[in-house]
Amino acid sequence: MSADRGRIGRYDNPFLVAEWHRDPPVGTHCEPYVLPTADRGAAHGWLYARGRESTVVCLMHPRADFSHHYAVPGLLDAGLAVFCETSRWLNNDATLLHEVVLLDVAAGVTAMRERFDRVVLCGNSGGGSLYTFYVEQAMAAGGTRLVDTAAGDPFDLDRFDLPPADAMVYLASHAGEGHYLLSAIDASVTDESDPTSCDPDLDLYDPANGFVEPPRETRYAPGFVDRYRAAQHHRVARIDAAARERVAARRDARARWRDTGSSADRRASIATQFLCVYRTDADLRCVDLSLDPSKRDYGSLWGVRPDWINYGAVGFGRVVSPEAWLSTWSGLSSRASIERTGAAMTLPALMVTYTGDNGIFPSDNELIASSLATSHLERVELDGDHYGFPTETGRDIAVAAVADWVRATE
Repeated sequence: MSADRGRIGRYDNPFLVAEWHRDPPVGTHCEPYVLPTADRGAAHGWLYARGRESTVVCLMHPRADFSHHYAVPGLLDAGLAVFCETSRWLNNDATLLHEVVLLDVAAGVTAMRERFDRVVLCGNSGGGSLYTFYVEQAMAAGGTRLVDTAAGDPFDLDRFDLPPADAMVYLASHAGEGHYLLSAIDASVTDESDPTSCDPDLDLYDPANGFVEPPRETRYAPGFVDRYRAAQHHRVARIDAAARERVAARRDARARWRDTGSSADRRASIATQFLCVYRTDADLRCVDLSLDPSKRDYGSLWGVRPDWINYGAVGFGRVVSPEAWLSTWSGLSSRASIERTGAAMTLPALMVTYTGDNGIFPSDNELIASSLATSHLERVELDGDHYGFPTETGRDIAVAAVADWVRATE
């Protein structure tokens, strides 16, 4: 953590927040994996083990690099092997399709099934909704899996082997990337091509609506909160409609090309008009701490001045293909939401949450817990922000809780 009051970013180095803060124990071996997928893609993994482990804990995120995740040393200390996987869309989700990423997960689970008696999925942050989506599809009866993407493109998951896991851990997990963005997208944007367009009646960073600059405390009136949340849904629906129009235009061009063989139609069928989604650091709860109260401090995952960060280049879902928006970032269209998939998640499960999380709030945690169909759910709540800071102690305690639960349920 930084004590520099002049910087608006939350962390000294935001690229290292999920990395381990101490080395794995002596005797650890790391085995790299190249994981060809059933659709001719490739994911990558790193297996950390000291030998003779019977259980492996898998860590993965749709796009983030978990190859040196902070959970690795503590899980190894407990006698567990750890498999850290990165998807084919590492550090770039511009074209990420959650339905397709399930094949990356499957490749990793398949490899671990060949080595270990027990495979436990540990979903940290966006990994929780990804793994729950995988469990839902892996456990679906034959002929009932998804047959297309959220955009409606054919992708029949019944054609692929999705081996099951044995247990599920949620570590500071959110309910889905679309679910997250639905609460964080700026409702006041009026023109999707203009990053500064604004309806002042919906501007959460306008003093007329209750906002005050820190360190003073913002308080929004209930009526504004309701109007803002409704307008967030409206904006996502508007972007969904634009995305579907662009998908339809490409699909029409593809149909014409099949009839005409025209190079112009072929180009139009694959030309991707990306969506620029401006201002996605605008969750009311980040500046009004009385909403969904917790032990969190002021600000968002990105930093302590979301009213400034909201207008910058940093943010979730900024540049995406229409298909990726619908599959991943749309809170109305994405299937990778635990609210939807949790009904099929019957594996034994552990939820570890942080009391000061700046991006996952108490209502989100309750939504996850109430959505899961498992009859064996244990919950642990610990102090810390989304990554277990401000000290390494919080994350060490969290990892120890995960390790204890995994060992107790072997």
